[in-house]
Amino acid sequence: MDNPNSPNSPHPPAHLLDQAPGAPIRSGIPEHGRIPKYYAVKARIAVLIEELGDGQTLPTERDLAVRYEVARETVRQALRELLLEGRLRRQGRGTVVAGPKLEQPLSLASYTEGVRRQGRTPGRNLISLDRFPAPGPLAAEIGVKQGEPVWHMERVLLADEERVGLESTYVSVARVPELDRDFEPDSSFYAYLRDRLGISFGDADERIETVLATPREALLIGTPPALPMLLIHRVSRDTSGHPLERVRTLYRGDRFSFTTHLGGRGDSDSG
Repeated sequence: MDNPNSPNSPHPPAHLLDQAPGAPIRSGIPEHGRIPKYYAVKARIAVLIEELGDGQTLPTERDLAVRYEVARETVRQALRELLLEGRLRRQGRGTVVAGPKLEQPLSLASYTEGVRRQGRTPGRNLISLDRFPAPGPLAAEIGVKQGEPVWHMERVLLADEERVGLESTYVSVARVPELDRDFEPDSSFYAYLRDRLGISFGDADERIETVLATPREALLIGTPPALPMLLIHRVSRDTSGHPLERVRTLYRGDRFSFTTHLGGRGDSDSG
């Protein structure tokens, strides 16, 4: 008898024949076939989401519980996961189908450029712009002496007026002395450096991790504190290799995904 799991079998496992690329294997159902009731309801609501389309209102918890013949708490748990995954979003007292996640490239392209490429309107709301003497660790990262003046600019990131992130930028006052006078806070900082000051980005180091927002951050972004966030730390340098900025950016985990292109290496091992 053929083993369907053998790589040479002419009969591949049935679950692979209609497996969507990137979807959970076997739709997340264990081989023994026993799944939590909420997960089965979640799968059925996911089908309903596809049928409704972006921006359409989901039936109430009560209606969904009647439709699927389960308790409202079962529906509530399924909805919680779909909300965290960004498939749904709260609107007023109801729940609507969310649009696709914003894809932000892991590159030196600015947030503004990344959002515009997807047909959305980028924006930023300035929270604060402060000048202060650089402490030791920050001074080392942005290439100044301890105690030299630096700017800290904090802005809420917007996409079509929806709050989607929070950005803190640290940069030497010597590099951008007129930041508080000739920079429009709702515009692209990278475009300002390039077009007004003739400063171009050369390269950067980035680190990405998953975190929960602090109560203050959640309030500024307009999300519950339990919503997972994608946190990016970036230290950028100009084309001469001199440190330029240090950025800490929180992105909503339910509204963002990140993309990058990986080049091949002939001497590397695969797998």
